[in-house]
Amino acid sequence: MNSYTVANLAERFGLRLQGDGATRIDGVATLAGGGAGKLAFLANPRYRPMLAGTPAAAVVLREADAAGSPVTALIADDPYAAFVKIASLFETRRAAAPGIHPSASIDPSATIDPGASVGAFVSIGARSTVAAGAVVGSGCVIGEDCHIGADCELVARVTLVVRVKLGKRVLVHPGAVLGADGFGLAMEHGHWMKVPQLGGVDIGDDCEIGANTTIDRGAIDDTVLEEDVRLDNQIQIGHNVRIGAHTAMAGCAAVAGSATIGRYCLIGGAAGILGHLEICDRVMVTAMSLVTHSIREPGEYSSGTPLMDNRSWRKNAARFKQLDSIARQVQASNKEKG
Repeated sequence: MNSYTVANLAERFGLRLQGDGATRIDGVATLAGGGAGKLAFLANPRYRPMLAGTPAAAVVLREADAAGSPVTALIADDPYAAFVKIASLFETRRAAAPGIHPSASIDPSATIDPGASVGAFVSIGARSTVAAGAVVGSGCVIGEDCHIGADCELVARVTLVVRVKLGKRVLVHPGAVLGADGFGLAMEHGHWMKVPQLGGVDIGDDCEIGANTTIDRGAIDDTVLEEDVRLDNQIQIGHNVRIGAHTAMAGCAAVAGSATIGRYCLIGGAAGILGHLEICDRVMVTAMSLVTHSIREPGEYSSGTPLMDNRSWRKNAARFKQLDSIARQVQASNKEKG
C-alpha cells in the first residue's frame, strides 16, 4: 500500500502545509467518510459545515478555509485539482505485458509494434496499425485502415469500424463504437437512399471516450475530436461533427451531424445539439437543454422547464398553449393605450 507523509505531498505538489507534516496518508476519502490515514478535500462551500467534524487525517482546502480546519491541512489555490493529483498516487493499475494473445486474429497487412499489447479474442483488420505502448483489450474489433497511437488504451470490447485514427494516450472505455456509418439519407421517389459515408474519425491526443459512446465517421470529411476532449458514457456524436480541444460532455448528450463545438466548452448531461450549428469557445450548456441555433458568444445557456409537482405542471402546460393568444391581447391593449 502506498503511504506518504503530508509534508511529502506538500513538497511534491507545491502546496502549503498547516499542522503536523508527519501525518501519514495511505488513501483518500470524502469529508464525511474519512478516517485514519485518509485525505479529504473541501472545494465546494456547501460542504464547509462538514469540515469541523471530519474524521479525515488531513484535508486539502483553500486559504480562506484553513483557519477552520481541525486536522492537518494542505492549502491550495484549487483544492479539487490538487486532490485529483494526490489521489492519482493511490490508483493502482496493472501494466499490460507487451505481446499478442494467441487467440487474437491479425490481418497479415496490419502492423503491430512489439511494444504494444493485444489481448484475447481481438480482431485487427487490413492495413491497421498499433503503435508502441498501446493496449488493445479483450474482445476489441479493429477494422480496416485504423491507427491506434502510442500509449492508447482500448479497455475492452471497443470497436473501431473503419478509417479511425487515434492520437497518443487516448483512453476508450468498453462498448464504445467509433467509425460506424453516419446517419445519411436521401429521399427519391418515396424511398430512402443511403448516403455513402466515405470519411473517417480523427481523435486527437489525450482524449477520453466513455463506455457505449458512439462516434460516427464522416460522409466526406472526417469527424474530428481535437486534443484533450472528454466524452462521458452513452454519448452520440454524429457524422462530420467537430469538437474543439479541452471540451467535456456529460452522459447521454447528443450532437447531430455537421455541428461544430468550440474549445473549452462544457455540455451537460442529456443535452442535445442540432446539426449544422456552430458553438463558439467557452460555452456551457446545462443539462437537458436543446440547442436549436448557433451560439456566437461565450457564456452559460439553458432551456427547458424546471421540475415541479405534477398538478402545477399540468396547469402551466395548459397555460403554455394560451401564450400566443395572451401575447396578442397584451399587444392589442398596448396599442389602444398608445
